[in-house]
Amino acid sequence: MENMNWVANHTGQNDFILVGLFSQFKHPTLLCLVIFVVFLMALSGNIILILLIYSDVHLHTPMYFFISQLSLMDMMYISVTVPKMLINQVIGVNRISAPECGMQMFLYVTLAGSEFFLLASMAYDRYVAICHPLRYPVLMNQRVCLLLASGCWILGSADGFLFTPTTMTFPFCRSREIHHFFCEVPAVLKLSCSDTSLYEIFMYLCCVLMLLTPVMIISSSYYFILLTIHRMNSAEGRKKAFATCSSHMTVVILFYGAAVYTYMLPTSYHTPEKDMMVSVFYTILTPVLNPLIYSLRNKDVMGALKKMLNLGPVFQETIK
Repeated sequence: MENMNWVANHTGQNDFILVGLFSQFKHPTLLCLVIFVVFLMALSGNIILILLIYSDVHLHTPMYFFISQLSLMDMMYISVTVPKMLINQVIGVNRISAPECGMQMFLYVTLAGSEFFLLASMAYDRYVAICHPLRYPVLMNQRVCLLLASGCWILGSADGFLFTPTTMTFPFCRSREIHHFFCEVPAVLKLSCSDTSLYEIFMYLCCVLMLLTPVMIISSSYYFILLTIHRMNSAEGRKKAFATCSSHMTVVILFYGAAVYTYMLPTSYHTPEKDMMVSVFYTILTPVLNPLIYSLRNKDVMGALKKMLNLGPVFQETIK
């Protein structure tokens, strides 16, 4: 009888239940409205940044090409999780089918992996620009930029194809309540009734490799960048180099800090509530912050925005 019940539980209802953020708050309607506003800000901010980069010829450089790729990833990143969460809250249904869950997981893992390597490519671009300025047009030509961007997307997709099918083929015979607001791999794995310890070790090693490889590239790039900046005679040159690199390092710290917590810290450090809060930070807030970081402190971007809006000399004075 127990065996039949197990089979029924395993083969019957395939939908998962997303417990989500809203059950943790006393005013879920207010939280839903705030997240919706943040979602619109993220979409509009990244769309505007992409349009500025592709419409202004002065921004047709490798650095801004990679920033546009980052904005594209951020737009997709937040769109994978937030709309489903908001729709579920509005209609009062917190279910997600197994195919939807798998697709959400694949897209999320793919975009996260792609962004890891894109941030490393951006660090390499800054290294070449600052340490080898005379060879920069050759070393970072259009073909190289396209190859680097394509490589980021391919490596991220490989990550998604590696983890998603394996995670979703485990038998789920326990409660199908995912204590999260989307189908993240660790949260879904907790529902499996089979031994996932070996797979978790494999996933941990893969995540360490996925994180450490870009971190080594970023660290090496900035080591040589700092050496070059230290040797600069021009104070204006040092200031410009620091301004350019500080924006990128801010994004790196925000994104990698949250990723290290999620995928590299032992399970004893994790609780469903902490995991959701960290995921909110790098899934919802980071896509809003990135366009602000790369635009508000960047005279070229603000100048392009002025030209697009044609706001005249008053606005020009504010960006000096």
